[in-house]
Amino acid sequence: MGAIAVHEFMSLDGVFDNPSWTFEYGFDPKMGEVLGEVCGGCSGILLGRTTYEMFEPAWSNRTAEQDPGAPFFNDTTKYVVSGTLTETTWRNSELVGPYDPEVIRKLKDEAEGDLYVSGSGRLVRAMLADGLVDQLHLFVYPLTLGAGPRLFNDGDAPAKLSLAQSDAYDNGVVYLNYRSQA
Repeated sequence: MGAIAVHEFMSLDGVFDNPSWTFEYGFDPKMGEVLGEVCGGCSGILLGRTTYEMFEPAWSNRTAEQDPGAPFFNDTTKYVVSGTLTETTWRNSELVGPYDPEVIRKLKDEAEGDLYVSGSGRLVRAMLADGLVDQLHLFVYPLTLGAGPRLFNDGDAPAKLSLAQSDAYDNGVVYLNYRSQA
């Protein structure tokens, strides 16, 4: 049985939509080490439709020489949660249909390792609400955006998490690793 490990880039005010705003901060090598550790224990990737459609053209033709994360994204099985997508074009991708917490639980139970999630806002919020997220790996950037999709919305049920790890990087980003207490 695996765990679900969510990774997000977010602003101080919780916005995590299309993180192109992160580019001006650069990518501290220590961030890559953390992401490598997170992905290293994962045997599958869970993606919502929108993130799948953004990741597929960005990652499918990258090589390890271009980006050390390319083999993980291209060789690992990707489970795409979507009620509208009818086919996948990225190798090692499987459609699992619309969001159903029981389907996600089954994937989690059958996984040889953990399942990795990046972006996929609607999917992540649904899994948080259903108690399916075991680890939150948040990279918090030192800016506020004022508007945009947030990881936690007004009206979400309260949740308690425990801090497992934290770090601060030279580019001003703070890493927070929270574990579910459920």
